Amino acid sequence: MNMFEKIVYNILCLKEKSLKKKLEKYLKTSSTNSTSKRVFSSHATVTLTAETEKNIETVKKSVSDIVKSCSNNPVKLLQYIESKGTKVVKLNNADKLLAIIKEEEGLITPLEGIEALYINIICGFGLSFRTKPVFIMREGQIDEYFMAHQFYKWYALKAGLPGFDYLSQKIFKIFLNSDGSLISNLSLDEMTGLKEAVSRDREAAEFALALAREKEGAKKVMKKMKDEGGAQI
Repeated sequence: MNMFEKIVYNILCLKEKSLKKKLEKYLKTSSTNSTSKRVFSSHATVTLTAETEKNIETVKKSVSDIVKSCSNNPVKLLQYIESKGTKVVKLNNADKLLAIIKEEEGLITPLEGIEALYINIICGFGLSFRTKPVFIMREGQIDEYFMAHQFYKWYALKAGLPGFDYLSQKIFKIFLNSDGSLISNLSLDEMTGLKEAVSRDREAAEFALALAREKEGAKKVMKKMKDEGGAQI
């Protein structure tokens, strides 16, 4: 794993731990969505139905199969995304353009209002106050772990897992840059949406981390085989 890959790996790991810590500290109750049942808990636990758990496992398996079939090649993954109807837009200074509305490169989940109008204008989609999912990034090389993280979220969104609706994502983005205290002002449904959004991001981070560990393990085996002419696994 080169230095850049290590930095990406560590950022994903720290992000996941930070999200989990903040959520557990402040979230004290939960509510419902299409695949969760209502729960009142002092331990911030959303009890998912068997249907949701099954869907999550299906997404994990499907994403793993697709990523491996594409050799975790970011270009091939973007081609797959486009083949399924999601637009991929390359823009000069994409990071700076997106920062204006506090978005980041990669998957832009559905937006509404002024932010949606802005995205539609800079992408040349016309005038509308709503957007569909879209990938926006700069030209150039794309880190494979970043792409794996974003691909997981895109696939989970397309598969209908909860946490990607406009309000849940909006609250999630605010939550990322806060101390977590805003949760005390949320309704039960908003808190459930936030926890689902955090869960999807955590799952995506875990998926990317697993790929990094797997690749690092493979490198060690190959080195052992090269150095010793074989490897005991």
